Amino acid sequence: MVRAFITLCLTICALATPVAAETKANTLFGAKQDGSNQKPHAIGTYAKGCGAGLVQLPETGPTWQAMRLSRNRNWGHPEMISFLERLSTKAAAQPGWKGLYIGDISQPRGGPMVSGHQSHQIGLDADIWMLPPKRLNLSRKDRENLSSISVRSKDQTSVNGNFTAAHIEIIKAAALDPAVDRIFVTPPVKIEMCKTATRKDKKWLQKVRPLYGHHYHFHVRLKCPDGSRLCQTQKPTVAELSKNGDGCDETLNWWVTDYLNPPKVAKPAKPAKPAPKKRGARDYTMDDLPKQCAKVLAAQ
Repeated sequence: MVRAFITLCLTICALATPVAAETKANTLFGAKQDGSNQKPHAIGTYAKGCGAGLVQLPETGPTWQAMRLSRNRNWGHPEMISFLERLSTKAAAQPGWKGLYIGDISQPRGGPMVSGHQSHQIGLDADIWMLPPKRLNLSRKDRENLSSISVRSKDQTSVNGNFTAAHIEIIKAAALDPAVDRIFVTPPVKIEMCKTATRKDKKWLQKVRPLYGHHYHFHVRLKCPDGSRLCQTQKPTVAELSKNGDGCDETLNWWVTDYLNPPKVAKPAKPAKPAPKKRGARDYTMDDLPKQCAKVLAAQ
């Protein structure tokens, strides 16, 4: 009888034990369908944080369309939404461009995602397609099935025929926007822009950073907005990374040489102990995020 009573107590206690602390943060944030009713605030870092009071980019605007609507990732800090609206207006002035096709920004409350990005967590990152929009009346189905275009050659060392002067003008317009911290592009794009920019007009290239991938889209990252005191702008700065230059130096060549074909290194006689697996955004629990993210998650 006593043993049965103890077993019953243990069962009840187990059922009552909270498991939220161990639930993956991406599951919790991915389940939210709307932004929080809070003052807009980017919290934490681009790859470990959340966003309060994020707003939704309208699915279609006069010079843009949000793509892959099923993901519900067209949410961002109001500063990001305003930036995308003004950049799309400039894009629409380019020959053959009706505006912009905009990919992932953030989830309704930011945070880690169940698939894809490690960053895009605080409403200040956005992916912009390299595909020039020919029309802005795509259906929801169209937006799920249409693909962007690659602007990188098959051998990954140069741009291909899809990359045009219009792409350069749009990326330049983004870089000149004071709200922008940096822009990630496939290395061949940075190399091509360094070749074509005039010596007197290259300072803006400091914000354009080479990064593997990013040949179907370019990735814009904004600075922490005024008032977001819990937000951490990325370090090192673009000025530090380029040593106060434009980034058009010998370091660019590494991306299309040693990065693609790493020099062979002699193997050690004794195998090294495997390094522990590095935790990524999809491993985070709420304990890994800034404590204010729990309030964002619980808000109406």
